[in-house]
Amino acid sequence: MNSETVPESAVASGPGYRSVVPRPFYWSVRREIWENRSIYIAPILVAVVVLFGFLVSTIGLPERRREVLLLDPAKARTAIEVPYNMAAIMLILTAFVVGVFYCLDALYGERRDRSILFWKSLPVSDRTTLLSKATIPLVVLPLVTVAVVVVTQVVMMLWTTVLLIGHGMSPASTWAYVPLFRNSFILLYGLAAIALWHAPIYGWALLISGWARRATFLWAVLPFLAVAFFERITFGTSHFGSMVKDRLMGFAPKAFAFRMHSVDSPELTPGAYLSSPGLWLGLLIAALFVALAIRLRRYRGPL
Repeated sequence: MNSETVPESAVASGPGYRSVVPRPFYWSVRREIWENRSIYIAPILVAVVVLFGFLVSTIGLPERRREVLLLDPAKARTAIEVPYNMAAIMLILTAFVVGVFYCLDALYGERRDRSILFWKSLPVSDRTTLLSKATIPLVVLPLVTVAVVVVTQVVMMLWTTVLLIGHGMSPASTWAYVPLFRNSFILLYGLAAIALWHAPIYGWALLISGWARRATFLWAVLPFLAVAFFERITFGTSHFGSMVKDRLMGFAPKAFAFRMHSVDSPELTPGAYLSSPGLWLGLLIAALFVALAIRLRRYRGPL
């Protein structure tokens, strides 16, 4: 019997009965969130640290704000937005780190603690299990990050407003130069672009998690370092290193158009991003890695 379906006889019908439709993928994703609290705890902890640092940095803010407002609008906006952008960057980096380490432990952890025997006894296929695990860094973590960033920035703006009003200044400059709705949309778009661009990294981490018997991080990183080092000492070039760097940070010039000294910077360029061959090649490689991880989980037992 297919583990993804339920026989017709198993679904009761008639008065007093409710049809029960199993949702293995949905509950598999829920299970990952329940079992891996770092998915939301790590961003929250980083947000607390960022807020504490911002609180300390607001000492003398009213005087600095008076000086900033004397600048031209583009420079004034840049100066006012800096702490908010830094908060977002810190949380985006946190999401990436959490996503990588989650993937490295996703299959290795259940083999190490032998819980794979229990999970394989349930009517959930290996494909559903791997897709639910891949959903965490590609979908869940970006959404969690957006929520935490927005809440963090709202708290920062409210504190700035109270501080400026307390010194007899108008808080309008903060709300005018930090458009929360627009920035939240840009953040959501950016996180989606980053997640898709980093998909092969997460897929590779899942594959290593299902294959390695220990030291998953070293097995995931050392092959790339070895290839880059070999190319450098043998040919004197660094094409492989440039390729890895592009996979880590190459999404930005394709997903955004940055204009110096522009109030409307950055400009979203989804057309250029979606037409990038690097994006689709990366997604194809990520799909291959996930398919291999599915096959590994099918035949790999506990450690």
